[in-house]
Amino acid sequence: MEISLYPLAERSAPLIHAFIDRLSAHEELKVVPSSLSTQVYGEFAQVFAAVHEAIEATFKARGAAGGRAAVVLKVLGPL
Repeated sequence: MEISLYPLAERSAPLIHAFIDRLSAHEELKVVPSSLSTQVYGEFAQVFAAVHEAIEATFKARGAAGGRAAVVLKVLGPL
């Protein structure tokens, strides 16, 4: 899966790094960040569970701060 996170905020880098850190905490996944997106590899259910968790935490944090974020997912499979 390829993920692009677009926090609608002036200081977006810390929010993006926190999102990638949430994904990277899942040792069963391979997380490959790049300058425009992050690729996540692993078992289908594990990838979607980790991405769901990371998006939910990001949206909750953004909402509590009075902000918003957009997430774009690209799914390729099966590998």
